[in-house]
Amino acid sequence: MTDQIEHPLSPQDCLVALMIAVSASDEDIRTAELLKIQSAVSILPVFENYDGDRIQQMSQLIFELFGQEDGLDALFGLLRENLPERLNETAYALACDVAAADGALAETELRLLEEIRYELDLDRLHAAAIERGARARHLRA
Repeated sequence: MTDQIEHPLSPQDCLVALMIAVSASDEDIRTAELLKIQSAVSILPVFENYDGDRIQQMSQLIFELFGQEDGLDALFGLLRENLPERLNETAYALACDVAAADGALAETELRLLEEIRYELDLDRLHAAAIERGARARHLRA
């Protein structure tokens, strides 16, 4: 899959791809989710010097992967190859923020978050704290 992209995936590309995957998992990419992704890329230190134009390339990659039978496995393979372990909790936090951005969690999003937790080998207690933080940040009055 990576041969379709000019350069190997950067750690930031992996984070963006994962956020897009969560947004696309319920087959309904909502404006709130897209704004959350753009906002994260614009303001978070982990995306310093990241070329925001690559968001479109990562979107295309995710749509191509999700069009394949084993696309999710391929995505996780790319993450294993290109995402440093030190960014696993960051990746999960960003995924949770995108999932919570529209105020509703679809069953497909919940399943994908569970698979992401497993693939990133996150401690259950740490994952629960990340999930609780996302829920608190996106609570509506």
